[in-house]
Amino acid sequence: MTIIKRVLNPDRLRQVPEHFSWLDHRLVREHYIERADVCAWALYLFLLSVADVHGLSYYSDATLSQRLRLPAPRLAQARCELIALDLIAFEPPLYQVLSLPGTVPTSVHLQRLHAVLERRS
Repeated sequence: MTIIKRVLNPDRLRQVPEHFSWLDHRLVREHYIERADVCAWALYLFLLSVADVHGLSYYSDATLSQRLRLPAPRLAQARCELIALDLIAFEPPLYQVLSLPGTVPTSVHLQRLHAVLERRS
C-alpha cells in the first residue's frame, strides 16, 4: 500500500528556529518539557528524526511500539499528551510535527513587513 502524504496543518509547518538548535528552546523556557512524560518526549524525538521537510511521517503503532519499546496503550497515551500540548497533529497513518504554538513563520513576518513598507510609501 502506498501512503500519500499531505500536510495536516499548513499554518503550522515547522521551521528551524533563529537560535542555534533544531529543537526550539521554548520547549524548555516555556515549560513544555515539564508537561509531558519521558515516553511522550521519546515519541516526539522519534517523529522529529524521521519527519520530512513538512514535519510529516507515517509509522504504524506496531513499529513505533517496537522502536520505542512502548506497549500500545503507553504509545497512545504519549501521542495524546503531544496532541494535547499542540505539538503534533495525527490523522492515521500521518503524523505532523507542528511548530510550537504562537510561532509565526518567517514568510508571515516578511509579508507583514512588506505591507508596512507599502503603507509608508
